[in-house]
Amino acid sequence: MNKEMLSQFIGDCNLTIVDAMEMIDENSCGILFIAEDEKLIGCLTDGDIRRWLIKTGNLNATVTEAMTKNPKSIKSEDIKNASQLMKKAFITALPVLDDNNMITDIILRSDFENGNSIKKNSSLDDVPVVVMAGGQGTRLYPYTKILPKPLIPIGDTPIVERIMNRFTEYGINEFYMTVNYKKEMIRSYFSDGEFPFAVKYVEETKPLGTGGSLKLIEDTFDKPLFVTNCDALILADYENIYDFHIKSNNAITMVASVKNITIPYGVIHTKENGELVGMEEKPKLSHMINTGMYVVNPDTIDLIPEDCMFHMTHLVEKAKDLGMKVGVYPISEDSFLDMGEFDEMRRMEEKLKI
Repeated sequence: MNKEMLSQFIGDCNLTIVDAMEMIDENSCGILFIAEDEKLIGCLTDGDIRRWLIKTGNLNATVTEAMTKNPKSIKSEDIKNASQLMKKAFITALPVLDDNNMITDIILRSDFENGNSIKKNSSLDDVPVVVMAGGQGTRLYPYTKILPKPLIPIGDTPIVERIMNRFTEYGINEFYMTVNYKKEMIRSYFSDGEFPFAVKYVEETKPLGTGGSLKLIEDTFDKPLFVTNCDALILADYENIYDFHIKSNNAITMVASVKNITIPYGVIHTKENGELVGMEEKPKLSHMINTGMYVVNPDTIDLIPEDCMFHMTHLVEKAKDLGMKVGVYPISEDSFLDMGEFDEMRRMEEKLKI
């Protein structure tokens, strides 16, 4: 690994959690090694960050508060044993250290494996998934004047098909799709081709919002279900999301992404009488945002009123007001690909290498 690549995997101990997430997104390997005075002192995985955010919600903490200390490493003379060590310890990257504990190289498990390792998970094969596809997609006009939002292609594949294909990687092969705007075009698309999944349509006669249309589903669910928008692709482990919901005893789990916004100006801070306290050049603000993916317990659907506009955010608020537990499953900014606006659509195509 050359020096430029190596720098993508090494951060210093003053990095914030948000900065570390950005570096992990950039190296696409789910891990960052933390060094102090160029010596290895810890490592931070995307799982470590997720657990930290679930526990504290603090995006601005330093990596030393969330990292694993004394991570596994290897000396250069033992590199021949690297593959065996990584498989045994279930790790994806291994730093190579010199006699002064300085990182001289990083070995990736992908160096020894071919292809991608997304697992086919039979434990989710009967989990219900509802795709909300009834909106008009006004932010994507004039595209949506011709096509319904779910059928807008990302590359040569409609976004909703990409979303459902992602679920099929976890063994899910049946979907409910709520439809309204240009619903016949959606039906026609999925009836004309061969797909590794089946679709049950839930038809609105009037707009009911992302939550209101759930009330139209006639089937009864006996386990938590995924509810997701039709215009965002979530690059996360769906099994982990579902397990988190169950183990946390949540009524609703929202999948939330970090969003970093840079203010393109110098910001000034003042105190009484207009006295300048300090200046900050182009500061970055970090927040958690709603991705539009949820896991919900079947009994929460009973909270949705009949035949009226009602969004999933209204359901979350109602559940909270009734004392039900609502949890948040955090993912990185780069794991949330939204095509609700043109700039974000181009970002999605770049991320998917289209």
